[in-house]
Amino acid sequence: MSGLIIVGAGPLIGRSVARRFGREGLPVAVVARRPAAADEVAAAVRADGGRAVAFAADATDEKGLRAALDAAVEAHGVPDAVVYNAGLIRADRLGELASDEFLATLAVNVVGALTAAAHLGPRMAATGGGAFLITGGMPQPLASHVSLSLGKAGVRAAADMLAQELGPSGVHVATVTVAGEVRTGTAYDPDDIADLYWELYRQSPEEWEREVLFAR
Repeated sequence: MSGLIIVGAGPLIGRSVARRFGREGLPVAVVARRPAAADEVAAAVRADGGRAVAFAADATDEKGLRAALDAAVEAHGVPDAVVYNAGLIRADRLGELASDEFLATLAVNVVGALTAAAHLGPRMAATGGGAFLITGGMPQPLASHVSLSLGKAGVRAAADMLAQELGPSGVHVATVTVAGEVRTGTAYDPDDIADLYWELYRQSPEEWEREVLFAR
């Protein structure tokens, strides 16, 4: 198995997804903006008995992200699964963000996912498929979270387009839409959410879902 590449591996969903796939025997490549964060998640995978490597890259730095993805492929091969979990979560209302601030949120929430898909998707398709999964959210837009609402709407649109592009070649593109604040020990526990990523990865083509909602 060539394993999982996870982009945006923070201490909640990212860490739980990495551990979930690692416990199933898939080698894991962790990409995070901060080297310490990537190292911590990789160490958690190894503590469970799995194999993991860590790379530092900002999802908004196209050159750096592509280089980290290449390093991950060199370490474990073309991935069976990619999880794009990078996100910029903030509360902001209409007019509160300057244009450059708003564009920065879209760069993390949407553009980075497209960069990762463009870089890895064709290689996954050439080797027989796999799963490209994106962390979504905001099932309903809220005026109190303008940039996040539009960013997660962009994620849905991106997933639809990527599915059109990559699906016929066997790559399952899907989103996990998380409808609440993720916190350990709550109804939105990241370990429970991570199970959905594994279920999506394991789906056969006739079972493919485009979006799974995690709501409590």
